[in-house]
Amino acid sequence: MAVDTRPAVRAGRFRLLPLGVVFLTVGLSTAVVLPFLSLFLDREVHASPLRVTVFLVVAPLSGVVASALIGRLSDRLPIRRALLVGAALAGVLGAGLTAYVRDYWILLGLTATATALANSLFPQSFAYTRALFDRDDPARAAFGVSLMRTVFSLAWVAGPALAAVLLDVGGFRLVYGMAAVMYALAALVAAFRLEELPLPARPVADDPAGAAPGPAGAAPGPPGASRLRLALTALAFVLLQCPLTLAVQALPLLIDTELDDDPARAGLVLGLCAALEIPLMLGLGALTARVRLRTMVLLGAVCGIAYYATAATAPGVPVLLLAQPVNALFIAAVSGVGIAYVQDLLPGEPGRATTLFTNTFPIGAMLAGPLLGISAQVGYRWAYGMSTALCAAGLLVLLVTRPRPRA
Repeated sequence: MAVDTRPAVRAGRFRLLPLGVVFLTVGLSTAVVLPFLSLFLDREVHASPLRVTVFLVVAPLSGVVASALIGRLSDRLPIRRALLVGAALAGVLGAGLTAYVRDYWILLGLTATATALANSLFPQSFAYTRALFDRDDPARAAFGVSLMRTVFSLAWVAGPALAAVLLDVGGFRLVYGMAAVMYALAALVAAFRLEELPLPARPVADDPAGAAPGPAGAAPGPPGASRLRLALTALAFVLLQCPLTLAVQALPLLIDTELDDDPARAGLVLGLCAALEIPLMLGLGALTARVRLRTMVLLGAVCGIAYYATAATAPGVPVLLLAQPVNALFIAAVSGVGIAYVQDLLPGEPGRATTLFTNTFPIGAMLAGPLLGISAQVGYRWAYGMSTALCAAGLLVLLVTRPRPRA
């Protein structure tokens, strides 16, 4: 007798509201802090340039390590909700203490421990989303991931402006206090409004025709991508996401030194891109049921090449503004659809897959620093020329790692 799965699907949809609240609070907790981290270290901690550099390297590296370890743990034990709560509480501890502590070494220790654990909240939220949709509505899993990525983007649209107001009103103590409150709200919602999900079933590879079973009738292994393909895919997304940091850092300098315009107009360019990015993420998410994820990611890489090549040769700010739809499509495809694309490479392991993808952004951001330094010596148009080359290299790596045709 057929089993009616509609109640389960409806239940999954009802859970989207508290899950969306988690994504919104996670986005706000990071969006009010990260844009002003260097300023905090300079003005409040009075750290030297060397210490600031060390801090800005330790923070993403420790986050990468913590997220990778927790990602693997989340796929082995049915504790995904508990990990969300624990990461959020670590964020409360890290942000709450940072609001009052001004000793550099204590803050560095907090960044390498509590804040690093809190950083795992971002990939684990996407892993929870994927696991929920895989159980309740698998056909819309990619759309669910894109939808939650859109909520996170909305938080980043409002977060920096909110942080600027908080700085004027109460300084960094109020900024980090706000981040701690957001983490606490995420912990409460995850603890009382989200259910603990069982481990997703890991599908097995199709048995080759005529192949005999292994010892004691052992089943074939999981059909996840090979380690080589995973490594190359991660490399491709590092190459594609490095320009996201490099181009943003170089934009006001490009406008000031190369285009002879007001560098404040960089805010207009970035704001237009953010406004376009959100509906495009939703649109691409809706297309995931009809268009292959790989096709959309490849199209996004092509858009990245087109945008950065245009920006490298732009005669003025109006050309940059006209090119923002292409830039927004690049970001929506790579950072939105890209999550679901990597998750599909590791069926049954959403924690590991999501962490693999999200860790490519901080690694790319670290690579952007030296490239920006080179641009400062030879001209900031080169930052966009190098971004064009990075996107082209990322596209090439993705084309090389094409999936094998299934029987």
